[in-house]
Amino acid sequence: MSDTRHTKVLIIGSGPAGYTAGVYASRAMLEPILVQGMEPGGQLTTTTEVENWPGETEIQGPQLMVNMESHARAMGCDIVLDLISDLDLSKRPFVAKGDSGTTYTADAVILATGARAKWLGLPSEDAFKGFGVSACATCDGFFYRGQEIVVIGGGNTAVEEALFLTNFASKVTLIHRRDTLRAEKILQDRLMKNPKIETLWFHELDEVIGTSDPKGVEAIRVKNVKTGETSEIPCKGVFVAIGHAPASELVKDQLETHSGGYVWVEPGTTRTSIEGVFAAGDLTDVHYRQAVTSAGMGCMAALDAERWLAEQE
Repeated sequence: MSDTRHTKVLIIGSGPAGYTAGVYASRAMLEPILVQGMEPGGQLTTTTEVENWPGETEIQGPQLMVNMESHARAMGCDIVLDLISDLDLSKRPFVAKGDSGTTYTADAVILATGARAKWLGLPSEDAFKGFGVSACATCDGFFYRGQEIVVIGGGNTAVEEALFLTNFASKVTLIHRRDTLRAEKILQDRLMKNPKIETLWFHELDEVIGTSDPKGVEAIRVKNVKTGETSEIPCKGVFVAIGHAPASELVKDQLETHSGGYVWVEPGTTRTSIEGVFAAGDLTDVHYRQAVTSAGMGCMAALDAERWLAEQE
């Protein structure tokens, strides 16, 4: 049976931005409802060690998100396990529809839907997703104990995945279309010093090769971006780590966006192009994309919403 719930502030998303917004909105006595979405805790639930969260020399990503959710609940935030499938920002109160059948109406909305892994778009990549092709080393690395695997990419995500996968694999080949990495220097140093990792420069993934019965990856074909020559690399797992795209599908036709879908916010604030709608975290952040900056923006969004609501009264 469907029902309707109203709140002063509806928070959509449950990563560091969403949970921090929940803490601050609750402390402001706004009685927020936070809808967690498909992946409660967001991207940090698929990471292992987090070494750059202030106050924690090292903490597991999933544990950090459990802590943040508990904190938001303790402050009084109403956290709901639901997925918003439709959001109408054309009228007030704003209307959001959940997959559960619940309709949420809100005086203000804080968007904290984050980002998700990008894919290369190859038919063979799609064909073997879940059968040897993955975008999450912490989810699937365990299945490749003693095997040879490859990682595609050259940023922080790719290097972190490659390093993590050495815990299981006999060999990890990092494939990058350039000859320099974009990853932080400390990560690059660890990569270069790891005897299990081999780098293949100036190459890109051309095709994933495998069997259909049973379904599984056997090798990949790579192409030299300078010469066009192709070659095969035997492997059992392919991890695509080429970054993330903002999860802005709900609002891309309603709010101003930039840089491929990131929600625009007024500089120095979390205000979007529609009054009463605020956005925080990786959904808006094309530059930093860190847990701590997302949390900071979640704080800003709650404070911005509180002030905006006060002005309406």
